[in-house]
Amino acid sequence: MAAAAAASEEAVKAAKVLMVGAGGIGCELLKTLALSGFRDIHIIDLDTIEVSNLNRQFLFRQSHVGQSKAKVARDAILKFRPNINITPYHANVKDGQFNVEFFKQFNVVLNGLDNLDARRHVNRLCLAAEVPLVESGTTGFLGQVTVHVKGKTECYECQPKPVPKSYPVCTITSTPSKFVHCIVWAKDLLFAKLFGDKKQDNDLNVHSKDDNSSKADVFERNIDENLEQYAQRIYDHVFGYNIEVALANEETWKNRKRPYPIYVRDALPEEAVQQNGGSRDCKNEEQEPSAMGSLGLRNPQEIWSLADNSRVFLEALKLFFEKREKEIGNLIFDKDDQLAVEFVTAAANIRASSFGIPPHSLFEAKGVAGNIVHAVATTNAIIAGLIVIEAIKVLKGDYQDYRMTYCLEHPARKMLLMPVQPFQPNKSCYVCSETPVLLEINTKTTKLREVIDKVIKPKLGMNLPSVMIGSTIVFEDGDDLDKAEAANYALNLEKVLAELPAPVVNGTKLTVEDFLQELSCNINIKHRDEFDEEKEPDGMVLAGWSGPVDTQATSNGEKKLVPSSSSADDDGTAKDISAKPGMKRKLNEILESEENCDVVQNPSDVGSSSAQVVEDDDDDDVVMFDEDPKLGKRKRLQ
Repeated sequence: MAAAAAASEEAVKAAKVLMVGAGGIGCELLKTLALSGFRDIHIIDLDTIEVSNLNRQFLFRQSHVGQSKAKVARDAILKFRPNINITPYHANVKDGQFNVEFFKQFNVVLNGLDNLDARRHVNRLCLAAEVPLVESGTTGFLGQVTVHVKGKTECYECQPKPVPKSYPVCTITSTPSKFVHCIVWAKDLLFAKLFGDKKQDNDLNVHSKDDNSSKADVFERNIDENLEQYAQRIYDHVFGYNIEVALANEETWKNRKRPYPIYVRDALPEEAVQQNGGSRDCKNEEQEPSAMGSLGLRNPQEIWSLADNSRVFLEALKLFFEKREKEIGNLIFDKDDQLAVEFVTAAANIRASSFGIPPHSLFEAKGVAGNIVHAVATTNAIIAGLIVIEAIKVLKGDYQDYRMTYCLEHPARKMLLMPVQPFQPNKSCYVCSETPVLLEINTKTTKLREVIDKVIKPKLGMNLPSVMIGSTIVFEDGDDLDKAEAANYALNLEKVLAELPAPVVNGTKLTVEDFLQELSCNINIKHRDEFDEEKEPDGMVLAGWSGPVDTQATSNGEKKLVPSSSSADDDGTAKDISAKPGMKRKLNEILESEENCDVVQNPSDVGSSSAQVVEDDDDDDVVMFDEDPKLGKRKRLQ
């Protein structure tokens, strides 16, 4: 025992560790590493500290708001461990400086990330550098730690990742029945149309057949129109006129409750419209613009009346044009943008009123719009401790003792922590096993740009891809291209596959590489003439590594095909795995008495009891679950 302890201590002292993420898990992890004897720690984090972080990211204080998380975390630890080396990087882990050579200098990499894209990127760099990776995540009382070692355990991408909950476009635009439908409409359609890319088209730009201005964009502000008039016209169009147009389709409302159109004159008396925003405090011009502040609304947990929502909507719209006009055209909804949250909350509530859906407070609406899952500091601390335990095993080379550990909300047989042996590498994983994937596509009508935008970047996770057909490079991405090369590749993007310099036909093999990730993937092409527009709207189907394919709605509401999130057998049972060496049993048998164990709900799906995987764009400690042990299904971290 003494010899083993000494070996562990020496391994810890000599180790050079990379932490990615300095948020909820990261703060606890850095503290635990420092107190466990680690002496050389490097931290990468892109974020700055926000007020909302302070309740659980204990290394930060009010005075640190706006500063780099990585740098402040370093300074906080050095106050009680001044003799260790901590190197912070206020940067994106996907930046070119963090390449394979950079990763090779470390003995182990510890992840505390909050998004699928970054996780996949780190996984690939660790595989290329042959550095062990310890993954982690928490959501509320649930947590997990997994170990990924090249050739010995499955990599992070050995199993397909579940797709976030989304909704059909027809539901969002025509027949909402839940508040989340109204939020998606307000955020992804109305906000985007008013303040985002002006070139986009959506179902909000509705005209009647008799409207002589039918070719004009309703959302363009007229030359002779002041902001007050413009805001009211937009209000009347999206909440009034569009609803009237929808009501004209009697077939839609035969078995549904009919909505009612709302116009400014219905929601606000004329004098209230004229006085809207009159209480604005001109002394706070340098502060972030806020419709609530202008209107004297202070409580974010108050549910506003239709009149208040209307006032906030009109005021927020005007403030965007008065205070942030230079940003209009490039804005994307951000849950940390107060004015954007106010606008989306008010718009969603007005639409909800029209369809007979109960309104929500700004606090609730922000949670739905931002997919926020509330964090628990204790869970972060437990998970951080488990990360360090697995990191020490990795440093000692104790492969047989590696464990994937799950922190359960409802302890099974008094087990708060459930350890299982890691899974073997998936032989069909295109990332760590280099197995080709199959792409069914119409090579005569599909452009190269569509393949890159719909498959190579989002589904295969390539950030800077190059595409080769045999020895011919048909596309390459990067800042180091000369003008002639860039122009040539731009031309290729608009060509259909069969007309590329090296034509793509049935049986062609594409080689796709991302040099930053040192990843190469082969795509075998299978030509298909026709696709089901309802089930296969992309006009292409990716198969092979991704396993069974399910139909899922996209973020804009349209349906698409995505990999199944389960690797379970048809009967729903999990593969045999060990809770302890020499004692193998199925996870669903271990947890058979727990009816609701490890079910992660989509926070956007208010009132739903179905198990969903959350797409996190909040803090580092708000993430997805790898596994649902009760159901015997793998729900890999997003």
